[in-house]
Amino acid sequence: MSFDHKYDIAIIGGGLAGLALAIQSVRAGYRTIVFEREKYPFHKVCGEYVSLESWNFLEELGVPLSDMQLPVISRLQVSAPNGKHLECTLPLGGFGISRYTLDQMLANIARKEGVVLMEETKVVNVVYRNNAFVVFTPKGETEATVVAGTYGKRSNLDAKWKRPFTQVKPNRLNHYVGVKYHIETFFPEDLIALHNFDDGYCGISRIENNKYCLCYLTTARNLRKCHNDIQAMELQILRKNPFLEKIFSNARFLYTEPLTVSRISFNRKNQVENHVLMIGDAAGMITPLCGNGMSMALHGSKLAFEEIVQFLKGHISRYEMELQYTQQWERQFGRRLQAGRFIQRFFGSSSLSSFLITIVKPFPKIVAFLIGQTHGKPF
Repeated sequence: MSFDHKYDIAIIGGGLAGLALAIQSVRAGYRTIVFEREKYPFHKVCGEYVSLESWNFLEELGVPLSDMQLPVISRLQVSAPNGKHLECTLPLGGFGISRYTLDQMLANIARKEGVVLMEETKVVNVVYRNNAFVVFTPKGETEATVVAGTYGKRSNLDAKWKRPFTQVKPNRLNHYVGVKYHIETFFPEDLIALHNFDDGYCGISRIENNKYCLCYLTTARNLRKCHNDIQAMELQILRKNPFLEKIFSNARFLYTEPLTVSRISFNRKNQVENHVLMIGDAAGMITPLCGNGMSMALHGSKLAFEEIVQFLKGHISRYEMELQYTQQWERQFGRRLQAGRFIQRFFGSSSLSSFLITIVKPFPKIVAFLIGQTHGKPF
């Protein structure tokens, strides 16, 4: 079979990890294509708080963060459903920017650098044979030497490949629903808040243009209890927390409908599947309460790129590329994911979250330590 379209690197998913990998790859001289099923710009369910560990990397990619007057977030507030709360300083801190803006900027940089960006193109299958890949889409077939999966939390490919996490029965780690709004309200610019409610938690922090991201995670069971009515669930469950009652009462909601995503899984995932390198949420998700998923996606793209280059230069085999990427990923993120899963056990429970706040409130160093376990260093 002959192909009109041959690339060194094909990337499935044009989010942070995919676009960051594409920009690095094309700058190194590799023919690079990205498949994205949506059309830029578009919204995503995401907390939109980025740890400062990513600041320098994003600026190196070409995002002019220093010129954008973005809110810098240096304090954390956590509340239990009964309103008991604590506040502390974030050891590293972060900044707020919407995915709508950030992904669009990275897409523009990628195009300008020479990445072939296929928008509104869904990948339906990827087949590995003869030391290369064929990527199948409704628009045709593409051959590539290396393929990266950067398509986020869940994809049709996960089910097609029968990835282990898709085969697990519903449990406390894999049956979540995410809901996001952009709102206008009065809230400190330097604060990110995490408010617990029964079987879930809701974050609020500032993004660009005096807007705020309001994003929460809850169980599918909570939604079913309210007859799959999101507004009813917010009224009956979320707003029992006095902080959330105040936010929902006073905010101006900028979406006509909330943005939602279902079947979110925090179960372990493989970092390589059918010789495809998985990056970002496709490789493993950190619990959103840690506020670190965007930085992990960006850092993961750098780890993958370093191994891909060595492979394309002929310095290492494909097996070595896959093994070394998996090892580097585990070294950077394995402990963070474990810490996130442990901390999540205390959240979304009235008694446990209240207990945790009571215990750690007098000891800010313990809070800083727990936060530090879910964050990395600048890369």
